[in-house]
Amino acid sequence: MARYQLPDPSVQLVDELIMRHIDRESSVIDLGCGDGRLMHRLHQEMGCHVVGIDFEQKNVNSVIQRGLPVVAADLNKGLADIPSDTFDFAVLSQTLQQVQNPRQLLMEMLRVANRGLVVVPNFGHWRVRLEVLRKGRTPITQALPYEWHESPNLHFMSMFDFRELMESIGLQIVKERPIIRGRSVDKAWAANLRADSAFYLLERSPAQKPA
Repeated sequence: MARYQLPDPSVQLVDELIMRHIDRESSVIDLGCGDGRLMHRLHQEMGCHVVGIDFEQKNVNSVIQRGLPVVAADLNKGLADIPSDTFDFAVLSQTLQQVQNPRQLLMEMLRVANRGLVVVPNFGHWRVRLEVLRKGRTPITQALPYEWHESPNLHFMSMFDFRELMESIGLQIVKERPIIRGRSVDKAWAANLRADSAFYLLERSPAQKPA
C-alpha cells in the first residue's frame, strides 16, 4: 500500500492568502524566498518594497533575473546583520520546519519586522497520525517526497505545537487560518485533526513592542 503524502497547499492559494494580509506599498522581507515568485507579485501588484533571502544560488539568480534585491544567506545563521524594525512584514512560507532553530528564527523574524506571516505543514493531521499508528512510518509530503534520512524537513509540528511555541516566546497569533483540502478556512472545528497546513499572522506581544 502506498505511503500517505500530506498535501501541500497550492502555490496560488498560499500567495493570495499572504498577500491579503500585507498592506500596499509596505516593506516586506521574504525569508526563504525561492525563485522570487511571491516577491514579484508583491512588487508588481501591490507596490511593495521587497527583499529576499535564500541560500540556494539558483534561487538567488532567479530573483536577480526578476530585477529584485536578494541576499544569499543561510537562515540557520540568523538575521543578525539586519537592523531591528527594518520591515513592515516578514514572510516565512513552508520553510520553518526546515531550519535548525525555529524558535530563534521566529524571534529574529519579529525583531526585524513588525508582523510575520508564516505557513507551516500540520503533522497533527489525522491521516498522518494513522500512518504512524498503522505502519509506524514517518509521513512525507507531496512537495518534499523524501524518506526521513534525506528529507529537508528537520522538525514535525502540529498546530497545537505551534501555538504552544508562540506562547512560550511571547509572540501573539493575530490570525490563524487552517488550510483544509486546498481551502483556507477562517474557523474550523477540530482544525488540528483536519488541516493539512496552517497560516499564521504574528506580531510581538505589547511588552516587546518599542515604546
